[in-house]
Amino acid sequence: MTVTRRTFLMQLAATSGYTAAAAAMTTLGLGAPTIASASGQTPLLQLAPGSGKGTKVLVLGAGIAGLVSAYELRKAGYQVQLVEARDRVGGRNWTIRNGTRIELNDGTTQVADFEPGHYFNAGPARLPSHHQTILGYCRELGVELEAEVNSSRSAYFLPDAAKGGQPIQLRRAINDARGHVSELLAKATSKGALDQELSVDDRAKLVEFLKVYGDLTPQAEFKGSERSGYKVYPGTAENVGERNEPLPLEALLDPDLWLALVFDELLIFQPTMLQPVGGMDRIPYAFFQRLKDVARLNTEVKSITNKDKGVDVVVRDRASGKLQTLSADYAVVTFPLPVLAQVETNFSPEVKQAISNVHYDTASKIAWQSRRFWETESQIYGGISVVKHETSLIWYPSGGFHKKTGVLVGCYNIGQGARDFTAQPLSAQFASSRGVIDRVHPGRGADLKNPVSVAWHKVPYSLGSWVHWATPAEKEYVRLNQPEGRVHFAGEYLSQIGAWQEGAALSAHHAVAAIARRITT
Repeated sequence: MTVTRRTFLMQLAATSGYTAAAAAMTTLGLGAPTIASASGQTPLLQLAPGSGKGTKVLVLGAGIAGLVSAYELRKAGYQVQLVEARDRVGGRNWTIRNGTRIELNDGTTQVADFEPGHYFNAGPARLPSHHQTILGYCRELGVELEAEVNSSRSAYFLPDAAKGGQPIQLRRAINDARGHVSELLAKATSKGALDQELSVDDRAKLVEFLKVYGDLTPQAEFKGSERSGYKVYPGTAENVGERNEPLPLEALLDPDLWLALVFDELLIFQPTMLQPVGGMDRIPYAFFQRLKDVARLNTEVKSITNKDKGVDVVVRDRASGKLQTLSADYAVVTFPLPVLAQVETNFSPEVKQAISNVHYDTASKIAWQSRRFWETESQIYGGISVVKHETSLIWYPSGGFHKKTGVLVGCYNIGQGARDFTAQPLSAQFASSRGVIDRVHPGRGADLKNPVSVAWHKVPYSLGSWVHWATPAEKEYVRLNQPEGRVHFAGEYLSQIGAWQEGAALSAHHAVAAIARRITT
C-alpha cells in the first residue's frame, strides 16, 4: 500500500488528535506552526489588584478554564461566584481513586476498587514542559510535580493480528529503522545520487554523519546496533552479551509502525513531560482550596439571560431540586458546548448556531490494577506500548516503581473508534483490553484485576472530550472567542492548544482580560 503524507497525517490525527497532526504538518513543512502558541513565553495574567472592585462575575463551570477565570478575577478584586454541576472540580481533569463512582449516561455505574495510593487519570495525564501557563500555576499554587515517562524504548509495538507479527521492542524498531535508512542514504550518496545537491566535501561529511547517526560500520553498512538492545545482556568474565539481530527493513516499512517511531519527536510529546505527584486532580484542587468559599458544587445551570447591564443565571440545586436566580455584571461560561447547547439562553441565533455546530470528539480509557510484571519481566518503567488494535495502547505508570502493584492503562482510543468500542458491554471492553495486553505480555492478562472504563461522550456534564478545528479561522471558533452581550466564553476549545489544560488556562486569560478591558473603557 502506498502511504502518502496526507494518509500518514490522517492516521496521526485519528490516533493522537488534531494537535499532534498539526505539529507533524509543521515538521513536514506542510503548514504554518499555528498550534504551538507562545505559551512557553507567556507570563501568568496580570490584573491590577483591586481593579475589579464592585464588579460581579459568575463563572459557570469549574474545570481548568473556570478555575483559572475565577482565581484571576478574584485576585483582582472582582466579586466572583463559581458554579459547578458536579460534586467535584476539575471537569475533564478527573483522577479516579478507590471508591470513586463512575456513572455514565448509558445507565452503567462502576466503583473503582484500587489499593490505597493508586490512581487513574481518566482525563489529562501529562503536562508538556513548554506549557508554562499551567506549569506556572503549579508553581504558584504549590502543586508538586514529577517526571511523566511518556516514552520507553523497552515498550513495544504490536502489529495488526492479521499480519501475524510478534511484539517488537521499540528500541529495536527505532534504531534498526535509523540504521537501515542511514545505510540506504549513504549508498545513494556514494553512487552519486546527491551530486547535484551537495559538494564533494559535504557528501563526505554526510556519509560520516550517517555512520554515527545510524551506527554504521566503517564501510557504511548497517549490521545491527547495541542501541537496539541484547538478547543476553553483558555480564561478568567472558560474557560479552548477545545482541539482537537487525529487523528486516520490510518489517519496518509497516505504516502502522511509523507513528510509534516519531511519537516522542512531536513537540507536545517531547521529554521531559510532567505530572502532579499523586494524580492530575492535584491541580484543580489546589485552585479549589483558594476558591471553595465562593464555589457552589452540585449546582446545575438551567438558563442564561443577557440583560442590558448584567446577566441572570437560573441554577438548580441537584440535591434539593430548588431553583434560584443568580445575577451578576458579567458571566464566563466554561463548560463544554454540548452541555451549553441544552441550556436555555437568549443568545443570538448566530451564537446558538455556533454552539450547536461544534462537534466534540470522544475518548475512552480502561485502567487495571495489576502486579507490576512490566517492570520485573520487561524492564518497562513508564512509557507506552503502541498496539494495532481497537484499544490503541498500553500505558505504564510513571510512579510507584518497584511497588508490588500499580495501575496500568489498557486502552486509550479516540474518535469513532472509541464510540464503536464503548458501544460494547463493559465486559466485552474489558475482555478486549485484557486480550491485547496478553498478546504483548504473554500470560499476564491473568494478573489484571478490578478494571474501570471511562467513555467521555457518556460522562454527564462533559458529553465529549475535545474539539478538532479544521482551521483556526472557522467561523464558530472566531465567533465564540468574542463575548455575547455580557457573557464571555472560555475553554480549551477556544485556544490553539485544543485538548490540553494549557489551552483552557490561556482561554481563561483571554476571557478575563476582555472583561477587564470592558470595565476600564
